Amino acid sequence: MRPNTAALDAVILDYNGVIGLQPTRSQWLRLARTTSWPEDDLTGFQRAFWSAREPYDAGQLSDLAYWAKVLGAHPGPRLLRELRAADTDMWTATDDRVLDVLHRAHQAGLRMVLLSNAPHHLSDVLDTTDWCRHLITRALYSARLETCKPAPDAYLHALAATGASDPQRVLFIDDRADNCHAAQSLGLRALHYTGRPEALETALLHTTG
Repeated sequence: MRPNTAALDAVILDYNGVIGLQPTRSQWLRLARTTSWPEDDLTGFQRAFWSAREPYDAGQLSDLAYWAKVLGAHPGPRLLRELRAADTDMWTATDDRVLDVLHRAHQAGLRMVLLSNAPHHLSDVLDTTDWCRHLITRALYSARLETCKPAPDAYLHALAATGASDPQRVLFIDDRADNCHAAQSLGLRALHYTGRPEALETALLHTTG
């Protein structure tokens, strides 16, 4: 799924899997150990973790309600703080190669909007990062929008935030094909990112102006 080479007015970027690196096994294990989950059942922990993640990302569950669903019991205040910290740590490492491309695209005048499925606490942390403050025109998160990709409203909010009048001059970039297909159905161009920064470079630096 590749964008055409017409000029771009703006880009809408996913965070995790594009700018953000996927969590390592050691990070998953740290989070599982924090919950006292059996160490030989990491797959079971991940299944529980994801089972309620969409409503959490959509702002429909508090931190306490989400972790209660994952654990099957309410965590105390101290454990909840530890869970939030370990969870946030999993999602805040970034790909320097991607950020290098984005810095160059920013210098070329390309407007950038972030559209991420993320809960409130992670959204607040991402807002404070140097790359978000310096590169991103507007950061939109599912918890604040109260809707997750691939729901059409999420893309329409992001498109409006770009200020572009023609969706065909806006490129949406995501590591999930279903999110890209949803963007295309609304008239946006899309790039399914598969971990190759050179694909970003071609899409962003050769199509500005």
